[in-house]
Amino acid sequence: MQRLLMGITVGTLLLGGTALAAEETLADSVRKACNKELTTFCKGVKEGEGRVLACLYAFQDRVSDKCAYAVYDAADQLERAATALKYADTQCMGSRRRLEGPPRAGDGPGLRGERVPLRR
Repeated sequence: MQRLLMGITVGTLLLGGTALAAEETLADSVRKACNKELTTFCKGVKEGEGRVLACLYAFQDRVSDKCAYAVYDAADQLERAATALKYADTQCMGSRRRLEGPPRAGDGPGLRGERVPLRR
C-alpha cells in the first residue's frame, strides 16, 4: 500500500511537471513576470550559473512584486520537487539494497564524473 501511494505521488509529480513543461517552464514564468526588470536592469547579463538571479538580487529594491513573487514561487516549486525526489529515493533504498546488495567501490559516479554502470 505504501509503495502504491508513493508510486502515485511520484507519478503525479512527474506527470504534473511534464504538463507544466509543455505549457511553460519555471524559467519561462520568471522571464515573463520579470520582463521589465530583465530588460532594464539585467539587459547585458549572460544567462547561466545564477548570474540573472544575482542581477535581480542586486536590484531587489527596484524589483516589482510580480517579479519577486515569480522568483519566490519558482524556488518553492523546485524545493518541493527536490523534497519529493529525496523522499522517493529514501523509500526505494531498501528495495535497491535487496535487489543489488550493498554498494561496492566502483558503483556510481567515477572520479572524473563519468557514470559507471551499476551491476545487475
